[in-house]
Amino acid sequence: MTSKTADVWLPFPAGEVEGLPDSFHYRHWDGEDEFPADPAACAFYVTPYMKSPEVTLRPLAAMPEVEVVQTLTAGVDHVLGGLDLLRPGVRLCNARGVHEASTAELALTLVLASLRGIPGMVRGQDREQWRGGFYDALADKSVLIVGYGAIGAAVEDRLAPFECARVVRVARSARTTMRGPVHSLAELPRLLPEADVVILSTPLTEDTRALAGADFLARMKDGALLVNVARGPVVDTDALLAELQAGRLRAALDVTDPEPLPAGHPLWHAPHVLITPHVGGSSSAFAPRAKRLVARQLARFAAGEPLENTVLITD
Repeated sequence: MTSKTADVWLPFPAGEVEGLPDSFHYRHWDGEDEFPADPAACAFYVTPYMKSPEVTLRPLAAMPEVEVVQTLTAGVDHVLGGLDLLRPGVRLCNARGVHEASTAELALTLVLASLRGIPGMVRGQDREQWRGGFYDALADKSVLIVGYGAIGAAVEDRLAPFECARVVRVARSARTTMRGPVHSLAELPRLLPEADVVILSTPLTEDTRALAGADFLARMKDGALLVNVARGPVVDTDALLAELQAGRLRAALDVTDPEPLPAGHPLWHAPHVLITPHVGGSSSAFAPRAKRLVARQLARFAAGEPLENTVLITD
């Protein structure tokens, strides 16, 4: 068990979190300029949510006693650049279990809105234009999920009632699940031409950076829809722009590269693209799930038990 004098830094007030052990001093810090206490006393650091890496990593160099860094995101790419500031043995944990439902909901929203032409109808409503016609349905479509972790599986849960022709799963390594086979990334060249909808839900790693590049996009069938609820750099923006401007592909993007997407960027006005401002996990489901995770983790930490969602241990 860690010392009872140790500090825990939280991005929300401790009074808002039920079930916190009384073994620690709780400090509220959500990225403000001033630290709430001496970082040297921090043993457990819960990082601010949706803040820049510069903000998130700023205290780490002054945390020689920190034992756990807990993110509130599923991905940890925004903190990896600061791990060399930490001593060996620090556990990095992610927020698996917090964002799956919300992100999967948005993925399905993006798919349905794009296929059924909702963005154009909203613009038509603004102009008092009646834009009737026939639009694509999700029914009878072939869907390819690239990144079949917890979020990818949650996306498939929500696709189940929509009568898709098939759902194909891809992850870093091939395996078998109760739903069927998961193919490896190496099989993408064969699988992409068969998909009507491609949903990206993979973490950002060196293997997945620019995964959806020119070759990947060229293998997608004419008129296919690319949905990105992963990270912006998983897609090569220039390559995607070329396909969109040629009118060959459609896209629905919750994340972009660069991000935030600056005013004047050509992606804003590219044809057949729907953009949401990285809100996959930012819903009413986030706060209660995040606080329950933090309470569980701190209870385990206080008791000296293994933590959930350990991604890596520094060396």
